[in-house]
Amino acid sequence: MAAVTPKLASFRRVVVKVGSSLLIDSKAGTVNADWLRALAEDLSDFAKRGASVLVVSSGAIALGRTVVKLPAQGPLKLEESQAAAAVGQIALARVWAETLAAVNLTAGQILLTLGDTEERRRYLNARETIGKLLELGAVPVINENDTVATTEIRYGDNDRLAARVATMMSADLLILLSDIDGLYSAPPHKNSSAQLIPLVPRVTAEIEAMAGEAESELSRGGMRTKIEAAKIATAAGTHMVIASGRKLHPVRAIAEKAPCTWFLTPANPVTARKKWIGGALEPKGAIHVDAGAVAALRRGKSLLPAGVVKISGAFARGDAVLIRDPEGSEIGRGLVAYDSADAERLKGQNSERIEAILGYRGRSEMVHRDDLALAGE
Repeated sequence: MAAVTPKLASFRRVVVKVGSSLLIDSKAGTVNADWLRALAEDLSDFAKRGASVLVVSSGAIALGRTVVKLPAQGPLKLEESQAAAAVGQIALARVWAETLAAVNLTAGQILLTLGDTEERRRYLNARETIGKLLELGAVPVINENDTVATTEIRYGDNDRLAARVATMMSADLLILLSDIDGLYSAPPHKNSSAQLIPLVPRVTAEIEAMAGEAESELSRGGMRTKIEAAKIATAAGTHMVIASGRKLHPVRAIAEKAPCTWFLTPANPVTARKKWIGGALEPKGAIHVDAGAVAALRRGKSLLPAGVVKISGAFARGDAVLIRDPEGSEIGRGLVAYDSADAERLKGQNSERIEAILGYRGRSEMVHRDDLALAGE
């Protein structure tokens, strides 16, 4: 059966990546306000139909360099980039907050690095915070923490960061708004016969070979990092689309069949995440549970401290652990919300006593159902 282009309205959690070259006027060093207002209206369309939306936004350095009177164009020294980012992050957050408020959306700023999506303790903290923002109906606006992420400043990687955010939050779609309307068979400015590739069922070596380099002054990614983002996203069950942002209402244009490139995934975010937890992570310890907890887990519930009877091994919050039944058999694996010392103190206790026992209010679940993969799933 031939691959079919998905319908934008079918997605329930969407990450939209916005690059500096779209958001910022490179000559003036100011925000493209009309374009951003139109994009905000696009994002409100998702919210109106009950979908949640996250934004990964570049632009802090580009905005901040003008504020602190650094040259609007051209390369900066590393320390100048970091200083510009420190100033620009404040300005960028204000712009997003005011623009989203105009369409009745609340913005929440999150500063991440790639490391925050790779180290499991930091990953779990970021996932919890962003998840709570979505639960409260806010729009997380995520930016690279360029004041500390020196590698990202030197090489630029918001495309991959967006893909990692999408997979971390189990988004079913990642939209990369770009200077170009998709992947071409060859660089179109160099080859007049280059053809837009509208649909990529799978990222192959041939597809990777089509990737070019960054073309604009402010763009730090280029098609190569977008292909890398596609590999990350589709492996985790997230569809991805590259589309032109060089128009008002760029997301609505995708729904209206504007030229773009879709990268499809055969999986879905939930099953892909379960597969990752169940098979790709090395367990650091084990949590032994009683029969009642086993039954609850098989009904799709989270693992609560009350059902835990024994803790084995030394692990940190966010590590993968085995879940064992009363006979000692493995029934699943999950990302634990407490380190082994605190888990030992909480075993067998009601979740309402967590604060009294630990001195702080932690998660009610020892392992949340979203971070749990049972055997056979």
